[in-house]
This record gives sequence, C-alpha cells and structure tokens, in this order.
Amino acid sequence: MKPKTRISIGTLLARLTLIAAGLSALVPVLWTFLNSFKNRVDIVSAVPKFFFSPTLDNYLYVLNREAVAAGLVNSIVVVGAAVLIGAVLGLPAAYALARYPLRWGNDIQFFVLSMRFLPPVAVAIPLMVIWLQLELYDSRTALIATYTLLTLSTVIWLAIPAFKAVPKEVEEAGRVDGYGPYAIFFRISLPIAARSLVGAIAFGFVLVWNEFLIALMLTTSEAKTLPIVASELSQLGRDVPWGILNASVILLSLPPLLMVGVLSGFLNAAFKRKREAA
Repeated sequence: MKPKTRISIGTLLARLTLIAAGLSALVPVLWTFLNSFKNRVDIVSAVPKFFFSPTLDNYLYVLNREAVAAGLVNSIVVVGAAVLIGAVLGLPAAYALARYPLRWGNDIQFFVLSMRFLPPVAVAIPLMVIWLQLELYDSRTALIATYTLLTLSTVIWLAIPAFKAVPKEVEEAGRVDGYGPYAIFFRISLPIAARSLVGAIAFGFVLVWNEFLIALMLTTSEAKTLPIVASELSQLGRDVPWGILNASVILLSLPPLLMVGVLSGFLNAAFKRKREAA
C-alpha cells in the first residue's frame, strides 16, 4: 500500500489563496456575461437574479450601430498594424541587446522600460500637438504611429529575457554549420524563443486594444477605436443602460481572447509537428 500523503497547512493555505484569487478574477467576468443577457429591470433589482429570461436585445443593439462597426474596423486596422510593426522592429532589437552587449546596453533597456512609466496623458498631449501640426490628427496613421511606440517598448522589454534564455551552445553549433547572423536569428533563436515571444506580442496587442485615454485625445470622429465607441454607449440617456454596457464589454473582450487562442493553437501545432519530425 502506498503511504498516504499529508498536505501541510501552509500548502493548503496557498492553494486556498490561489483559488480565492482565481475566483476574484473570474466571478466579475461571469457576472458581466450574465448581465449582458438581462433586461435592465433584472440588473438593477435589489436582489441579484441568477434565474431570468435571457435576451439578445443588448447585443443586437450594439452590433446594429454603425459607430460600433466603424470602431471595430479602426481598432483592427490600427492595433493590427501597430503590433505587426512593433514585432518586426522590436524582436531584432531585443535579440541584438540580448546577444551583443553594448556599452550603453543597460541604459537602452532602462530607457525602453521607462517609456511604460509615463502616464498616458504625458504622451498624448505632446503627440496631439505634433499630429495637429502635421494635419494627421484624428487619423489611423497617427494612432498607428503612436501605438507602435507602445508595442515596440513592450515587445523589446519582454523579448530580451526570452532571447537570453536561448542556449548559446545551440547558436555556436549553427555557426559551425555555416549559418550567418541572420540565419541564426530566424532559424535557431526565433523558433526556440517562440513561446515567450508569442506571449510578448499578445501582451502588446491586449495593451493597445484596451487603450482608452490616448485614443480619446487623438481622435474625434473618423478614427475612433472600439473602447471610445463603447464608452459613448453610457451617454444614451438619463438611465445608464447596464445591459448594453455589459454586452459591449463582452464584445470588446472577444478579439484579444481570440487572438491569444489562435496564436496558442498555432504555436502548439508547430511544436507538435517539430516533435513528430524529430
């Protein structure tokens, strides 16, 4: 018979703490999801209702608004372009900082990280003046350039540790086989660090997809993103349309979740094919 394993009090408390932390993050999301299918009278009820007659009116109202469709297109174009440019420029820069030490390498890393310390308003006001002078205010081009600064700093900051974790022996073996610097980066270092790099890119996507203040200050009508449009739904009348707001929150959260799921599935499939080939 196998001896019974005893769980210490510390381990039990740690598990309970993790469960409580997970519930604290999950319960508000589930409650928002439920409220998105409720009528307003069920949401504002003094006693929370877990059993109710679901309705799709909240989602239909949001999806049938032209402003929502335009905001969705703007968000996809702006965020997709900013993340793509940030990854194309940020990953080679992170690899260079990780593999080729410079005299000011630490200063460069701190500068990149310090860009995330600045409050959004400190970035938005000077950029608003610049885009107004260039006649690019309230345009997708201005938002793409602005969000590229955010994704670039995020990707570099998160990708440097991923490239440092790649064994140098593997790269040296590639040099022995005749690989040049670019081949080592694309065929060796990039695939090995891919798991961590996907997380960095996904984090950058979520960061700019949910960004509100900069988009609010740099747009008025033509280039409004989905968070701006969603915030305007609270101004529909004297009484706050809670069901519509909850539905807009759920719809706003779907693209980042879908992107993370697609990237994770693609990455898992790639690693599975690699193991089968080996």
